[in-house]
Amino acid sequence: MKPIFQFIVNELAKRKLKKNKIELNEIEKEILNTKVEFTHLIRDSFFILLGIISAAFGLKGFLLPNSFIDGGVTGISLIISESTKLPLSVLLVVINLPFIFMAYSTISKQFALRSIIAIFLLAIFVHFVPFPIITDDKLLIAVFGGFFLGMGIGLAIRGGSVIDGTEVLAVFISRKTALTIGDIILIFNILIFGVAAYVFSVEIALYAILTYLAASKTVDFIVSGIEEYVGVTIISDKNEDIRLAIIENMGRGCTIYSGKRGFGKRGDLLKSTDILYTLITRLELAKLHTEIDKIDKEAFIVMHSIKDAKGGMIKKRPLK
Repeated sequence: MKPIFQFIVNELAKRKLKKNKIELNEIEKEILNTKVEFTHLIRDSFFILLGIISAAFGLKGFLLPNSFIDGGVTGISLIISESTKLPLSVLLVVINLPFIFMAYSTISKQFALRSIIAIFLLAIFVHFVPFPIITDDKLLIAVFGGFFLGMGIGLAIRGGSVIDGTEVLAVFISRKTALTIGDIILIFNILIFGVAAYVFSVEIALYAILTYLAASKTVDFIVSGIEEYVGVTIISDKNEDIRLAIIENMGRGCTIYSGKRGFGKRGDLLKSTDILYTLITRLELAKLHTEIDKIDKEAFIVMHSIKDAKGGMIKKRPLK
């Protein structure tokens, strides 16, 4: 497999060089960058595919056979499907389309493309792939249906896409208002559960809330934190190249701290170093790791969750 993999990487790099008219002395760097991008693409695609399978299993193995619903765009699709008998697979695509167009301008073209492919694949799995009905116990349906659906959404986010457009809408509105992303998602789901209580029954709405809680907590676990923003500290000998990649390739800002490497014995002269700090959304984590790996795979990276951010470039500039 390695010779085939290397051949694909070399061919992709040569095409980039030909297209961009890059000098020959940069071919090794371009091959390395292409190899990193291709490796991350394979990894992200695996996460997305696994997420689609998990979400489809949660829907067809638990929620759909028992007329249960969830929050978000998936919940809207389930409500309309139960009320009108329209195919859920069609509704998942149609209702998510406006949010994907929104993602194109709010987040990035690549993110929107990955998301639309993931949503189409989810619709195909839901429509054509048979899954066994696991149980008819309402509590188990709510908990485990939400668990598998949340796992699917979380894995899709880890792969750099979404299969539910709620977060895209929340990011878009948060940049236009003073509301945080968490506030918007909460309001959005309260409306959905209110409609479910009116259209079906209060009991179904209560089970829907339980399903949503199970799904959201699973998403939090998969993505490592419910926070919308992630603060990233980067220590590397190639800090200037990484700084330029964050600014030029991702369109994000960063702050430089002057520090010293603390690993040394008593009396040793500590080496001075620049420490980079940047703030990104969790949807950009995959791209940031790709950019850093292109430059320095040995870079020391520390990530911590941020509930919200104000000012700076985080809400003012679209993602690249």
